Amino acid sequence: MRKLTLLLCVVFACVLQMNAQQYVSTEPSNKNVILEEFTGRNCGYCPDGHRIANQIMRDNPGRVWAINVHAGGFAPTSYPNLICQDGQTIHNGFSISGYPSGVVNRTTSSAIGRGEWTSAATQELNQPAVLNVAGMAVINPATRVATIDVEVYYTGNSAQTTNYLTVAMLQDSILGSQSGGTSNPEQMINGQYCHMHILRDIITSSAWGEEITPTTQGTLITRSYTYEIPEIIGDPNGVEVDLDNVFFLAWVSETQQDQATRPILSACEIETNIGSDEPIFPYITGVEQIAGVSCSHTKEVVMTMKNGGVEELTNVKFEIEIDGEVTESEWNGSLQQFFSEQITLQLDVPFGTHNGVVRIVEANGAPYDLEQSFTVTCDEWMDLNVTGEEVTFTLDIMQDKFGNQTTWEVTGYNGTVYASGGPYTMLQGSTATELHREEFTVPANECLLLSIYDNVGNGICCAYGQGYYQLKDADGNVIIDGDGEFGSEASHLISINSDATMSVTTADATVLGPTEAIVGGSFAGGTPVEVGVMYRTADETTYHEATAASVSTDFEIQLTGLTHSTEYLYKAFARTGNDQIVYGEEKSFTTEYDAIDENNGVNCNIYPNPSKGVVYVKGVDIAKVMVFNSLGQLVEVVESGNESSVNIENLSVGVYFVRVMNNEGNATTKKVSVVR
Repeated sequence: MRKLTLLLCVVFACVLQMNAQQYVSTEPSNKNVILEEFTGRNCGYCPDGHRIANQIMRDNPGRVWAINVHAGGFAPTSYPNLICQDGQTIHNGFSISGYPSGVVNRTTSSAIGRGEWTSAATQELNQPAVLNVAGMAVINPATRVATIDVEVYYTGNSAQTTNYLTVAMLQDSILGSQSGGTSNPEQMINGQYCHMHILRDIITSSAWGEEITPTTQGTLITRSYTYEIPEIIGDPNGVEVDLDNVFFLAWVSETQQDQATRPILSACEIETNIGSDEPIFPYITGVEQIAGVSCSHTKEVVMTMKNGGVEELTNVKFEIEIDGEVTESEWNGSLQQFFSEQITLQLDVPFGTHNGVVRIVEANGAPYDLEQSFTVTCDEWMDLNVTGEEVTFTLDIMQDKFGNQTTWEVTGYNGTVYASGGPYTMLQGSTATELHREEFTVPANECLLLSIYDNVGNGICCAYGQGYYQLKDADGNVIIDGDGEFGSEASHLISINSDATMSVTTADATVLGPTEAIVGGSFAGGTPVEVGVMYRTADETTYHEATAASVSTDFEIQLTGLTHSTEYLYKAFARTGNDQIVYGEEKSFTTEYDAIDENNGVNCNIYPNPSKGVVYVKGVDIAKVMVFNSLGQLVEVVESGNESSVNIENLSVGVYFVRVMNNEGNATTKKVSVVR
């Protein structure tokens, strides 16, 4: 089973030096981009503009933000009325000759057509910025009050002595009508158009921003705003402002030109958190099923939990309900305010798509009541019983006339592509066909996904030839018989079950000290897709899972963060592609007694914490600094003297453990958070 509970026991013997962290970077950077798109629900060509803007944002994540300004003759006041007063002001500040049109960082006084947006954005993204902007917004859901802090740091000199700071609130996922919506199918949901990044309000004192000065290199400007988020915006036929779908942007414009302040010098999306003055306030930001090829009813979902309360979050208990069946889970750890933790949950899911609910029922020992809905799917598979450790298949694909539209692939549990083919050629006859035969071999006890695609969406039959596909075993028996009439995609899951036996041996443990040990094992007679060790203390009932970084016949894993003077039980395992698990014998080890007390450890300072790029360690007689991730894997080692700097720029956001050792062999471990 997967690891559901994270138990962390670390020695806190360092003197922690906390440095106040700014949101904004002081390093020079290139410009970010704001694309203000002037649009409306009665504009038939506007969805194509939305599509282009979406693609620009996808191509430049965290660098470009589109703002849909609904104003002008194509923006009706019927429900949902997406017009706002500030949007009309901005719309009227530019010369607009048609819709959709837009301004890219307000570099022009006239809006430009959608065909020019990509090149204009690329040009701006490659220009150096004279400033950086960043911030944080905290929304109290009980009062609907957002507290917004914004920082602007000048890495160069602006050409103007006065600039203009703008903070805007946008909203996603507003359902309503849209002329020409089907030309942007990704935003069509059950016949309605899902309107995205809609300008709802400007929070600064003017739609064109508020003055900031000085604007010279090295200047840091801070602004704080308290903003009560309206229940509804728009008159008449206004739209509810859903707190779960709002976000904030900030940008700095250079100067006033006619009505508008332009050009925009740079911009950012402000980090948005749900927060409260309450000491305990955990909430769930999302629950997503882990994608992948699976021939098992055991499914994994990742729940993202955030701490919006004032106090550190150390223990949370959950209930997970699917189809009336309730299971319980528990998380233990350390989560400071506004930090997130991803928790992987294992669920037993019947065939089909099911609605589920995750409830937080207890936090830090106190009763709690919060829930988040989600969906989880278990696709049906066919069982194929074979002998031996490998099986050979033959795939026959009879293409129709348009073979250039057809591709296929066979993938396994861990994403391995065992075979693939296409596109093929387009044939001369109107109903011509051609047979393609492919042979491939896969290991037994694997879960296979056969997928056949047609990029036009009309399959491989029927008006353009009677195409089909068949999958056969080594004896020529037809396992899958498809008629080719499948639209865009046909897919089939196959669980290959072999009578070949696999054995797993658990290796003896090597205890490294009070909190660390090396465990492992070996396997024979099979082809697993994952190997590792299950372990627990003798007093626990739930195993924790540690997975090896790669599959090899002999493997070992270093466990860290263990409790000193404690007996641990462990056993090696190997998991096959169809989710069969073979275990080795259970063994035990006992960690060493920790003779280093709080006053006799390594005297050191570790700062800043949290950190964005570099962690500094200062102390006396320091020999080595090691950084471990939350899985106990060593990710960084620095060997130096009394002052060390550890570069963590390449580490993912999350919690890490910095272990400092001196020349006498004493050690201290401290938890450090990496943020961006």
